[in-house]
Amino acid sequence: MFLDDRKKRILQAIIDDYINTAEPIGSRTVARKHELGLSSATIRNEMADLEEMGYLAQPHTSSGRIPSDKGYRFYVDQLMKSSELTVEEMYSIRSAMETRINELSQLLKRASVVMSKITRYASMAATPGKQNSVLKAVQVVPVEKGKALIVVITNAGIIKNSLVSIPETVLPECLIKVSNIFNEKLKGLTIDRINLPVIREIELLIGSTSDILLPVLNGVTDCINQIDCSEVYLDGTTNMLNYPEFNDVVRAREFLNLMDTKELLNKVLDDINNSSNYINITIGGENKIVEMRDCSIITTTYSLGEIVIGTIGVIGPTRMEYSKVLAAMDYMRKKVNEEINKLTGKSTKDIKKNK
Repeated sequence: MFLDDRKKRILQAIIDDYINTAEPIGSRTVARKHELGLSSATIRNEMADLEEMGYLAQPHTSSGRIPSDKGYRFYVDQLMKSSELTVEEMYSIRSAMETRINELSQLLKRASVVMSKITRYASMAATPGKQNSVLKAVQVVPVEKGKALIVVITNAGIIKNSLVSIPETVLPECLIKVSNIFNEKLKGLTIDRINLPVIREIELLIGSTSDILLPVLNGVTDCINQIDCSEVYLDGTTNMLNYPEFNDVVRAREFLNLMDTKELLNKVLDDINNSSNYINITIGGENKIVEMRDCSIITTTYSLGEIVIGTIGVIGPTRMEYSKVLAAMDYMRKKVNEEINKLTGKSTKDIKKNK
């Protein structure tokens, strides 16, 4: 059955009202609140058609209708009106993000805090895992006789270090040479591009001091393994308890337990972010994780070139204020991109390319 303009207007009215009230919407309510020029009986018939088409559901025989996941999807894709942040909300995001931050993890954590306050939902942020990390610098620093500190810095500003044992005969000036060689050969590479040919090139350049190659390489590997899993930051999970969908104690406990499972949240983000869209909306049953099928998730990623270096998501009931969250997400994305480019030393021209 074709969804004509009249059905679209009725569906939009029902979803707008349900987002605001969390109560099933009846035909009389639609006729009274919205100037559609239709009688209550006509609206009731159209609502029955929309239910048959799968856009609405009726929780109880005598109650009004509520949107289905299919209804929300159609609403988000075709009916939803755009929203704008208030001046105060934009200032709140701008002032929080422009405070001096030295690492991407701090930046994303702060962005998550601000998003939960602006949207009044739960929010999460994830730093890149090992597969998305690009080496910015590798340094070998002499500590004492027979010891050296390996320092690895990624393009996302993540710093890891590892203390290794080296031959006591190795002089500090030799470590400087080794440091320069490792830095030259590994800088700009993603982790999966550090392969045997690259290591052999390093070995040839090190030459007579090749006995130091293995300890330093082990130190670099240890640093890389430290960033193997992305960190996930959560904020505002208790915000969800303010919504009637989570009044049930069992449901609320299940949601809070889910939010404590970082591995599961990483999987949620991985499943969603395989899309090429810069902002993704996953509604209810579209979530592959069963425990998330009563929620909607809106996420965006932050990248340098083609490398994803961070993710932020907002989790709310399927009845969330989609337009408000999208407006906040879009503005936050621009501010975070600006700050990421400051962290990585990109030019204004590069910043514009990443927007």
